[in-house]
Amino acid sequence: MNVLVTGADGFIGSHLTELLVREGYTVKALSQYNSFNYWGWLEDVDCRNDIEVLNGDIRDPHYCKHITKGVDTVFHLAALIAIPYSYVAPDSYVDTNIKGTLNVCQAALENGVTRVIHTSTSEVYGTAQYVPIDEKHPLQPQSPYSASKIGSDAIAMSFYNAFELPVTVARPFNTYGPRQSARAVIPTIITQIASGKKQIKLGDVSPTRDFNYVADTCRGFLALARADKAIGETVNIGSNFEISVGDTLNIIRELMASDVEFLTEEQRLRPGKSEVFRLWCDNTRIHDLTGFEPEYSIREGLAATVDWFTRPENLAKYKADIYNV
Repeated sequence: MNVLVTGADGFIGSHLTELLVREGYTVKALSQYNSFNYWGWLEDVDCRNDIEVLNGDIRDPHYCKHITKGVDTVFHLAALIAIPYSYVAPDSYVDTNIKGTLNVCQAALENGVTRVIHTSTSEVYGTAQYVPIDEKHPLQPQSPYSASKIGSDAIAMSFYNAFELPVTVARPFNTYGPRQSARAVIPTIITQIASGKKQIKLGDVSPTRDFNYVADTCRGFLALARADKAIGETVNIGSNFEISVGDTLNIIRELMASDVEFLTEEQRLRPGKSEVFRLWCDNTRIHDLTGFEPEYSIREGLAATVDWFTRPENLAKYKADIYNV
């Protein structure tokens, strides 16, 4: 089967690309065009010689039509995802996340693609009104990023309802692991400790999250792509386990044998009404549709993540002294 992964050069996309190759798929991997011929995290994957790397941009509808020819399944992960950056550049989130998804779906429809797995995010739920959060939970646009993803989810599902494009909206909760961006809290804490910091600058550590190791998230994507019953559905990918950011950081501190002190830095705090204080996934639907269950506990996943980030060749790729929005 021929598959296209948009956003393959990113954190989750690069891991999904590796999984698909291991599972025997023929993979086209889209990396955002740049003049340096730099492929992001695809530079580090163990299957570089087994994939076709494409350089382009989902904001171009003609390019999307070109790269979806001959493709059976599209895993659409390409997006702008940093919440802080969405406060200062919201227009770019509309262009990439909403219009880009429109372009991918239109191209998939015109080229007869038989499955589209569109990537959502648990951020669309906002702060939990009830827990655990199932797929019927109200959507709350608490940041321009989450608003753009609500819009992109709606665009994708409209192509199922209006044109019978076989779409599944995959809604992963907070994913972490090797290669994650330094803007996220887990890489921030690990890289600062590994760089010898005695005091760690953080935002609010009281919110809770349903953290998922990247290998589990990718298994969830693949399970949904293989389940015909998931067509036309929006499906959470999560662990059904809630933990505070502060408790997560304490596990990391323990795993790294560190006595580091945590400090709150003003610029890392979200605006008050924008902070999502509680996320906890109800993963009943994905289990019922596919039999999926996560394999990694929070401690096992964090241990694997610490191991990767603390290798000198990996740590050197991160700028622990700079706050990355």
